[in-house]
Amino acid sequence: VLAAYVVAKYLILKFSLHLIMAGTIKQEVKKKLVARSERVKCIDMHPKEPWMLCSLYSGQVHLWDFEAQNLVKSFEIVDLPVRSVRFIVRMSWFICGSDDMCCRVFNFNTMEKVKVFEAHQDYIRGLAVHDQLPYVLTSSDDMTVKLWDWSKGWQNTMIFESHSHYVMGVVFNPKDPNTFATASLDRTVKVWNLTNSIPNFTLEGHEKGVNCVEYYRGGDKPYLITGSDDKTARIWDYQTKCCIQTLSAHSHNLSCVMFHPDMPLIITGSEDETVKIWHMATYRLETTLDYGLERVWSLGAQAGANKLAIGCDKGSVVIKLGKDRFIFSMDLNGKIIVAQHNEIHQMNVKTAVDEIVDGEKVTLPVKDLGTVENLPKKLEHNANGQFIAVVSEGEYVINTALAWRPKSFGQCLQFVWGTETGGYAVLDNPKSITIFKNFKQKKVFKSPVTAQTIFGGPLICMKADDAAHFYDWEVQEKGPVRKIAASPKAVYWNETSELCCLVCESSFYVLRYNRDVVQAQLDGAEALPEDGIEEAFELLDEIDDKVRAGQWIGDCFLYTNRNQRLNYYIGGETYTLAVLDRKLYFLGYVPKENRVFLSDKDRSIVSYQMYLSVIEYQTAIVRGDLEGAQKLILPRVPQSHRSKVARFLDAQGHKEIALEVSEDDEHKFELAVQLKRLDVAQAIAEKSQSQAKWKQLGDLAVQYCKFPLAATALKAGEDYNGLLLLYSSTNDAEGLRELAKMAEEKGKNNVAFMAHYLSNNMEGCLSILCASQRTPHAAIFARSYAPKSASRVVQQWKKELGPATRIAAQIADPLEFPNLFPEIQPALEEAAGQKKLADAAAAAEAGGPEAEKEEEEETPDEEPPAAAPEGGAAGEVPEVPT
Repeated sequence: VLAAYVVAKYLILKFSLHLIMAGTIKQEVKKKLVARSERVKCIDMHPKEPWMLCSLYSGQVHLWDFEAQNLVKSFEIVDLPVRSVRFIVRMSWFICGSDDMCCRVFNFNTMEKVKVFEAHQDYIRGLAVHDQLPYVLTSSDDMTVKLWDWSKGWQNTMIFESHSHYVMGVVFNPKDPNTFATASLDRTVKVWNLTNSIPNFTLEGHEKGVNCVEYYRGGDKPYLITGSDDKTARIWDYQTKCCIQTLSAHSHNLSCVMFHPDMPLIITGSEDETVKIWHMATYRLETTLDYGLERVWSLGAQAGANKLAIGCDKGSVVIKLGKDRFIFSMDLNGKIIVAQHNEIHQMNVKTAVDEIVDGEKVTLPVKDLGTVENLPKKLEHNANGQFIAVVSEGEYVINTALAWRPKSFGQCLQFVWGTETGGYAVLDNPKSITIFKNFKQKKVFKSPVTAQTIFGGPLICMKADDAAHFYDWEVQEKGPVRKIAASPKAVYWNETSELCCLVCESSFYVLRYNRDVVQAQLDGAEALPEDGIEEAFELLDEIDDKVRAGQWIGDCFLYTNRNQRLNYYIGGETYTLAVLDRKLYFLGYVPKENRVFLSDKDRSIVSYQMYLSVIEYQTAIVRGDLEGAQKLILPRVPQSHRSKVARFLDAQGHKEIALEVSEDDEHKFELAVQLKRLDVAQAIAEKSQSQAKWKQLGDLAVQYCKFPLAATALKAGEDYNGLLLLYSSTNDAEGLRELAKMAEEKGKNNVAFMAHYLSNNMEGCLSILCASQRTPHAAIFARSYAPKSASRVVQQWKKELGPATRIAAQIADPLEFPNLFPEIQPALEEAAGQKKLADAAAAAEAGGPEAEKEEEEETPDEEPPAAAPEGGAAGEVPEVPT
């Protein structure tokens, strides 16, 4: 009984409110396209693409893209007027009817003519396409309506005859596709069934001929609207067969009428050159449009959009009614209330939790909650989610969230909730704010400044004079709690009322609210300073990021920005949770599901996981409760999120704890290096076998004089340059010899050469020079550092050059010309002796014992004088370079 009383009182006062309020729908109208052409007799809009079909009096059909603002295709139909055109979307066709009594079907993609057939004995006035069946209805000046089936080769399957004058229009009933309505100049509207050539009933009431008829597509109202030469439009209830409203404002014949498919609007067009927009609930005239294109002949609208197309004598125009808004509110349990124009729907994320994958679209089942009379501008749950406010232009209605019953209502410019249940404030006018407690008016606060916007929360925030004025809900007379020189577009508070986020145009500020200081000042007898209490807020951070929408979760501020990123702020740092591939609206965070939810304008839900335990852990760290975070909260943090927590700890300066928590070897290695934990770094390097890690560990071990570890790390990392530096600095000859061998195997000739050189292995150096085709360098090196091998290297050099070349003849072998190399004579003599012994050994091996004996007998006691080279006397120096 109480509920019925409240509802009845609400409806009575609501009606009274509408009587005193004029023009409750203030639609912003913006032109999207103006296409000048010959007279446009009919317009149809594609249900999905931004396309508009226009049939012209000149015999053409134009296909326009109203978003790109260009003519896509032009079809030359006939030399006579084309009075009607309709899309057949599922076949990629359109059909048009012209004054030659024929219908033509075209493919609008390929421009191919699909079919031409003679449909009537007079001008064709109207066309209607069935939503599911392959049916088309045509109406004509021959006073008949015909049904055509394109699945049977466009066979005429039924003729409907009952009108006594031209049949100007025909339309299928969207709620009952087996019925349709016709409008005729015989002043009647008839409703028919597809299976019967006799009309079901006739609607009479117009004083002159009826030019147009349309059904209401939304809600459950059984309405249709007609437009007549008597300058009126009539709304009919086709169940009771009564006229329920007559719209009279035009000064000439009405040529087209429609219910907007989504908005609570009625639109009428007339030969008086105007289009009029009416409020569907009150039937008040809201707006009159005149674009100077003379008489209006046709209207078109796209379902699910706020576009309206108008066809006139001098062309067509597409306008946008209002703004593209996605109006919603979600409570902490995941129940979403969505306003689609004047219809209210409910969705629940819990119905699809098991299907949700991060970043993937999910469609939730929708429950209809009814309609509202005025277009909502804002939906907002209160703090505990029990009530939701529906704010429209000039008024608000508070409903219970569970049963969707009205609790309170009133007039307002703006509405905000307080933190207490039943506490809210409304902006009556820029100088007056009414405060309510337990849904009852408590006081009216006269503001000393002109308020542009108000925000709710623990304090009432007023945006005025490019500053934010914060007032206490109980005491306003003492002045503002604090005046902050910022111009916020949104204000967010966390659950404990300790943190406040002021979102401005290009950045946001994070403030800490000192409640105790403020309360002590308010309890005093003195008035507050002009700029409020200086200690009321403490600025924690200023973040350069453009916030679209956000929500506090503990000490974590979760938000979407204009760069299509889902970020969160905590402890002075911002982190990216996800990169969004399109514009998504932030719905909120559901703690029980550990998920944040977003939606696109088509109500497809996208979700990302964000564990509450992670947020609680980070909050505890920021507040300095390290022990509680480690002992109580960390065990509840999933292993998969430990690394994220560790990076947060690292950013907060708790590197030791981060090293213990992290599950990411890369991050652990970085932390171990920073903390000089070489044993941990070594274990990670051994596990990963990454050369980069071994090299970094080796450099660090050298820095801290851990030479054995450095040698192991540099060797595992194949850092031969580092090993060379290490072994040469520590005078490790054995290490140098090992390094030379490893470097040679890996082709690191420079390192191998230096290792041989530093370990005094000149033969090794020569071997590398020769092997790398640097024999000339080897010969010069041998003369200085390995004279015993000089002759051998020279012979190899001459061999590489070829014995017949002039350059080879100019090179002197130290063994053949010892007089040219006096500085290395001792070494040469030793080398010559070694060569003779080697030659003798070779000869003995080749000739047997007799050769050995002969060699012993021929061995002289003294060395014979050097033989003269060919072409010169003995002891004469040849002309060769030294």
